[in-house]
Amino acid sequence: MSWHNAFVLLLLALSPVVSFGWASERISIEDWEDDLVGTTGIPAGWTGQGWGAPQYDITVVIEEGRKGLHLKSDNESSTINKEIKRKLNLRHTPILEWQWKAVELPTGGDSRKEDNLDQAAQLYVSWPRFPRAFRSRIIGYVWDTMAPIGTQVKSSKTRMVTYIVVRSGSAELGQWVTEQRNVREDYRMIFGEEPQELGYISLSIDSDDTQSRAEAFVGPIFLRGQ
Repeated sequence: MSWHNAFVLLLLALSPVVSFGWASERISIEDWEDDLVGTTGIPAGWTGQGWGAPQYDITVVIEEGRKGLHLKSDNESSTINKEIKRKLNLRHTPILEWQWKAVELPTGGDSRKEDNLDQAAQLYVSWPRFPRAFRSRIIGYVWDTMAPIGTQVKSSKTRMVTYIVVRSGSAELGQWVTEQRNVREDYRMIFGEEPQELGYISLSIDSDDTQSRAEAFVGPIFLRGQ
């Protein structure tokens, strides 16, 4: 057998393994394993927001066997952010997977209305662009009170954010739900081009516009292949 034929056979033998590796790859964005149960406030490795008067009513808990965050909001808004410091290729791991449970929805919260822009649980993925405060691209996956599942709408407060409603209303209130979104496809659908490297992930809860309350849990967050 010539060296060329041997090389081709080697490539053919390796190709399925490489492809399978991408498909089965599961990258932890946050599993909360380094956080002590009972810890309150902004978790380690995360930062707070730079606006408003957030209360950060956040506690690391184990809820029904899942370790995660317990978030509450009483007429306020709290957002925490985590920088993605490793390079992630969304061609290989485009699926964002996470677990969450809404317990109390803000009264009349609606992603379509500026005066009612509250949600019980929000997970944002963002791609910073200079100047970051005006040109960043952000997708917010939300559990809404009123807007139907599948609603896609730009935030009426900042045009950088596009909301996608993945859960709505109280039908599954009090139940853990596992979500899966193809971030690459969502980005291409919204912005009409391929996404660059993911910059940040954020979690938020708010009830200030509706002057009500909200409560939710968020479990592990991963990126994986298809």
